[in-house]
Amino acid sequence: MSVGRIIETDACVTEGAEWLAARHPEFARALADCAPLPLRRTEDGFERLLHAICAQQISVAAAGAIWGRLQAAGLTTAPAIQQASDAEIQACGMSRPKTRYARALADQGVDFAALRDLPDGQVIARLTEVTGIGRWTAEIYAMFSLGRADVFASGDLALQEAARELFDLPARPTEKQMAALALAWSPWRAVAARLLWAYYRIIKQREGIT
Repeated sequence: MSVGRIIETDACVTEGAEWLAARHPEFARALADCAPLPLRRTEDGFERLLHAICAQQISVAAAGAIWGRLQAAGLTTAPAIQQASDAEIQACGMSRPKTRYARALADQGVDFAALRDLPDGQVIARLTEVTGIGRWTAEIYAMFSLGRADVFASGDLALQEAARELFDLPARPTEKQMAALALAWSPWRAVAARLLWAYYRIIKQREGIT
């Protein structure tokens, strides 16, 4: 299996958005409000996944503060995590479970360079073998750290809610229903996600006004 299209630049996002808008009137309507969509490419590797673990189930501000302390303590590499005590990691604000997840990631020895050449499904399967890395985190990594154009995080509540509003669905779709709906957006599902996230922010802003 081939890796497929990789999103490298803003032009790639624009191409995907135009493809979606040409085939789905709902996306065309949303794009009119949301363009330009963000590229959101990040570096890949251990540090990026450690950051994802750090940010799980807490606010952006809290995650930023904890990450800053981990950086200041030099605890953002696999060897550093392996050599540090639990107390040192937790002193940066990491909970006991997240400390365990960080150690699991460090000990797994994931070949991050090799992930770049694996098909989407194999990337997600490999990453979810690591304790503390769920499917959503693996999908986000594939989308933004590896630039995969056709990965979609069907379990993301914001995506589900945005789809409910945009496509006038009777209820917020389940993860399974969301995955089925997103099939029609291939091969640009990752751009559809960017568009739905942007649309979700608009929904929230409107709710704030009213």
